[in-house]
Amino acid sequence: MKATLKYLAGIAGPSGYGSKTTAEQATRDFSNSSNSHLTAIITGATSGIGAETARVLAKRGVRIVIPARDLKKAEIVKEFIQKESPMAEIVLLEIDLSSFASIQRFCAEFLSLELPLHILINNAGKFSQKLEFSEDKIEMTFATNYLGHFLLTELLLEKMVETAKATGIQGRIVNVTSVVHNWVKRDQFRFCKLLNPKKYYNGTRAYAQSKLANILHAKEFSRQLKARNANVAINAVHPGIVKTGIIRDHKGFITDSLYFMASKLLKSTSQGAATTCYVALNPQTEGVSGKYFADCNESHCSVLANDETVAHKLWKGTRVLIHRRLLPPVN
Repeated sequence: MKATLKYLAGIAGPSGYGSKTTAEQATRDFSNSSNSHLTAIITGATSGIGAETARVLAKRGVRIVIPARDLKKAEIVKEFIQKESPMAEIVLLEIDLSSFASIQRFCAEFLSLELPLHILINNAGKFSQKLEFSEDKIEMTFATNYLGHFLLTELLLEKMVETAKATGIQGRIVNVTSVVHNWVKRDQFRFCKLLNPKKYYNGTRAYAQSKLANILHAKEFSRQLKARNANVAINAVHPGIVKTGIIRDHKGFITDSLYFMASKLLKSTSQGAATTCYVALNPQTEGVSGKYFADCNESHCSVLANDETVAHKLWKGTRVLIHRRLLPPVN
């Protein structure tokens, strides 16, 4: 109850920020000149909190790379950002995060530009109500939200390590997850079933499982990075439950009083992007890795999300899967 009241009131935590903090407020102390040499890749930046994250980081002088499946939508976001920040440098490249081949093409194209890479924000998310499969024959939500970002991170890691070594600036990877990861039960989290839930598919459960995987990825990958003394950090963030068209469209099915109460728990898009921007840019998070953030403060995730054995098993299984899919069979 105390935590709920603190959330509703927007009371600041140890970082000085809270649930009502906007992305601009979380980054307002950073001058354009200090960030003008930074480059960030932000997935899912053609709408929602991803687009807001791109706008605010560009406003702070960060070069933005937007991987997008729909380049027309990405162009609209680019024009919108540059209208506010005419000097913003924004690069648009095509990607389909549910496709291993598309991710490989994107990474090859990005690396060919010979740009540095300081920040990688794995923000894109998909919720599939019906059971769908990617071109790699993997359940679509898990393929997009987890596997796609895992492969993207793997293929860009050496560039981030190289950039950090050359500049002395710690690389930062941000996995955008969700509080719904708490809903996942241990006996439901089986790698083979996540890839192909042949029956009893539930969209909400699939989404929650993918978000749990995002946290486990951050936890295990952080341990891997520390083991090799790489100057790159990775953290997971819960943006909050953000106001969307879905909530507004369903207003007619609930009473006005319930809608009013529910709306007080929802964040604006700018508030939803605040924690991502905070972890990506704030000096307070320098050297912090393998943590879970909410409302611009370190927070607690589920017991399952903190299980090192589960995290390592998932990481190992994912590496084996990707290795098998990307390398041609030997005759």
